[in-house]
Amino acid sequence: MRATDRYAAQNRRARFDYLIEDKIEAGLVLHGTEVKVLRQGGASIAEAYADEKGGELFLVNANIPEYKASASFNHEPRRARKLLLHRKEVNRLLGAIKREGVTIVPLAIYFNERGRAKVELGLAHGKKKADKRQAERDRDWQRSRARIMRARDL
Repeated sequence: MRATDRYAAQNRRARFDYLIEDKIEAGLVLHGTEVKVLRQGGASIAEAYADEKGGELFLVNANIPEYKASASFNHEPRRARKLLLHRKEVNRLLGAIKREGVTIVPLAIYFNERGRAKVELGLAHGKKKADKRQAERDRDWQRSRARIMRARDL
């Protein structure tokens, strides 16, 4: 990510639950009120994933709540939103889903320097319980090692 990107929503749990192999940036088809809610930072992508419908990819189960200031032109909070990708990328992702049992999870929704809403997708394999415990052990060890090194420097 670049410093100019502004996060509207992040899925921190995805990195704990999945082993992320590859990352892809995709555009999103949004309604006007959805963009306003995203700019306020009110979205949640914790349970979201990408799914195929009719040869296209859609972001399913992402929660972008209704815009409070809008009276009549609001959107459905959990609707499927189309992902904008090149045909080659879509075919590659669909092949990975069907062949390898890969899950496509959104890692973050942000606005690029042109003000366009983008979603960062991760090609992921689910982690087993033992893998999660090992990741936690590694993280704890890195933390204690940093503490020891800081104490040694003082």
